Amino acid sequence: MMNLDEKSQKLKNMLQEMESVVVAFSGGVDSTFLLRVARDVLGVQNVLALTATSPTYPQFEFEQSCKLAAEMGVRQLVVESDELKIPGFAQNDRSRCYHCKKELFSICRDKAAELGFAFILDGSNTDDLGDFRPGRDAAKELAVRSPLLEAGLCKEDIRALSKQLGLPTWNKQPFACLSSRFPYGTEITAERLAQLDRCETFLRLKDFVNYRVRYHGETARIEVAPDDILRLAEQPLRDEVVREFKAAGFTYVALDLQGYRTGSMNEAAT
Repeated sequence: MMNLDEKSQKLKNMLQEMESVVVAFSGGVDSTFLLRVARDVLGVQNVLALTATSPTYPQFEFEQSCKLAAEMGVRQLVVESDELKIPGFAQNDRSRCYHCKKELFSICRDKAAELGFAFILDGSNTDDLGDFRPGRDAAKELAVRSPLLEAGLCKEDIRALSKQLGLPTWNKQPFACLSSRFPYGTEITAERLAQLDRCETFLRLKDFVNYRVRYHGETARIEVAPDDILRLAEQPLRDEVVREFKAAGFTYVALDLQGYRTGSMNEAAT
């Protein structure tokens, strides 16, 4: 078993051997840490952050990614990727994430070849092995490397090392695209994505940190951190939430008493 310093050094050694990299960069905890370490090891001229905008990627998250890349002095390439046009994606079967990642990594591969970068990297870590992640198959097919995973780093490790580096994302909530809010088999549309984006933006502006709004037809199921459940249920905030969510197009607004947790939409599929 390696300690944190050993894992960190293994990551740096791995990146040094790669010489130049394209990082699939969302601005989340993992990809931000990976981008920063890659920049420190290889220099800004040998690192490219590639960010794909799409209806499933909230504008707030995109703006944060741009700010982070600029603060690190890393070149960021922004491309458009409309997953709703990918065959099979909008139908939202259990391969949805595979279709999305294949599209993203194909774009990364093409840009890496065009601009002369040797490797494509993503921010997968050891915690991702414990959940259903069909996107990992796309990464393997397109020879995408996952240095954090290969170095044995888990999410807790990445947060600790991010804090040491002074990265503002060290305590950021886990990010997942808006398509993960839908039960498998429920069609994903631009209108439904906009509904969820509006509702989650409302919760963020009310200072909730860990939250998700899950789509169940006419019903919005809200997940917040267990410590925030009582705050959300109290007046006048409860009425404000109901009004906003109904204005977004939902008929019913439900609060999940289990609270926020990653991968909750996989619970019914296992």
